[in-house]
Amino acid sequence: MMVLMPREETTRTTTPTTERTPAPTAGSRPVPEPEPHGARASGATTRAWTTRLLVVGLVLTALNLRPAITSLGALLEEVRQGLGMSGSVAGLLTSVPPLCFAVFGVMAPRLARRFGPAAVVCSGMVAIAAGLAIRPYAGSTAAFLAASALALMGIAVSNVLMPVIVKRWFPDRVGTMTGLYSMALALGTSAAAAVTVPLTGALGGNWRSGLSVWALLAAAAVLPWLPLVRGARSAAQAQARAESAPGEPPRAREEQAPTLRIARSRTAWALAVFFGLQATAAYITMGWMAQIFRDAGVPAGKAGLLLAVTMAMGVPLAFVIPRLATRLPHQGPIVLVLGVCGLAGYAGLYLAPATGSWAWALLLGVANCAFPLALTMVGMRARTGPGVAQLSAFAQSTGYLISIPGPLLVGVLYQSSGGWGLPIALMAGLMVPQMVVGYLAGRGRTVEDEAAR
Repeated sequence: MMVLMPREETTRTTTPTTERTPAPTAGSRPVPEPEPHGARASGATTRAWTTRLLVVGLVLTALNLRPAITSLGALLEEVRQGLGMSGSVAGLLTSVPPLCFAVFGVMAPRLARRFGPAAVVCSGMVAIAAGLAIRPYAGSTAAFLAASALALMGIAVSNVLMPVIVKRWFPDRVGTMTGLYSMALALGTSAAAAVTVPLTGALGGNWRSGLSVWALLAAAAVLPWLPLVRGARSAAQAQARAESAPGEPPRAREEQAPTLRIARSRTAWALAVFFGLQATAAYITMGWMAQIFRDAGVPAGKAGLLLAVTMAMGVPLAFVIPRLATRLPHQGPIVLVLGVCGLAGYAGLYLAPATGSWAWALLLGVANCAFPLALTMVGMRARTGPGVAQLSAFAQSTGYLISIPGPLLVGVLYQSSGGWGLPIALMAGLMVPQMVVGYLAGRGRTVEDEAAR
């Protein structure tokens, strides 16, 4: 059975014949040898099922890329008390995700070249499930951090390889598929933040049960990748046997794309800085926006609802923006629109945080949709699958490193100044370079061309 996998080129087999096909005459096209009807039907059915499995796998994987973070944020106080964490260690937990994304994301292209993207993503889901199942029952802070790092490692490699899988399997539907998994990612982010606390209450009020239940979702995400990994391994073994068969001419092996000197590309750097600045804004929003509203006199319940609305804005827009981006020759105008929304939201938080709270939450929710736009541009700024893998690893690893100090700096400014004026000014100030580098990254260029020059 033929399985369409991106790492191997799928070749069409023809029925052997004893008659010699006449050579085409000048000006005529060679007539392809007809395939048996049953073979065509079998191949079409296999491709259809492979596509369905890929779509299900992408959606389930995307749903698991943030609950490890947002579910912990919802129960951070209970976890801190349960494990006896100090305030500084609890604060360190908020900086661990981007650090792990930066460190482990670099490994993804090399692992994908050796084992295939599907196998690496499947292993990533296993790591997430194991980490989320183990960490609530860790007996110490160190063990809790280690289990969290295991889950975050799985998230990191999957983060990097999602654009690669979309580029290789759906090259003509990059915007649609990026929008689909970005929407699922936003849904998983907001759902984990909103559901974890009531779910914990329904499970008896034990925070360990409330955190460990998310391991079940990660375990479910493993299932659709298993037949894809098995099919890729079978196809590779069949090709190896065919190449070693006596009397058979060796098939042309898939040419390995040379490793790009990605740091030579200005577009890669612009995309990496854009990714880092939008991640900075997103982590600041997730970590501090509810507190800004509460300090302005907004009740705690409403402040949490406002944050949920901001996160939920990414669900519909994460599907629309990538599709729009792939239809434009230059994605810079979208970057500018999102940036203006962010500046307007920060201005509102500074001038009248309580009076126009719903408007500011909506505007900042729109601005946070720079994340699916950045993922879409990763798939558009490289021509080949290996190029996308290298660009994705470079942009995300560098970007997450850039994002680490942002939330911590906001906390320092808030504590030292005793108010939100300086932190909000910092947020608005970072939005300006984000718009500039995003506009540069949106130009219709490829990293292969720039790295070659």
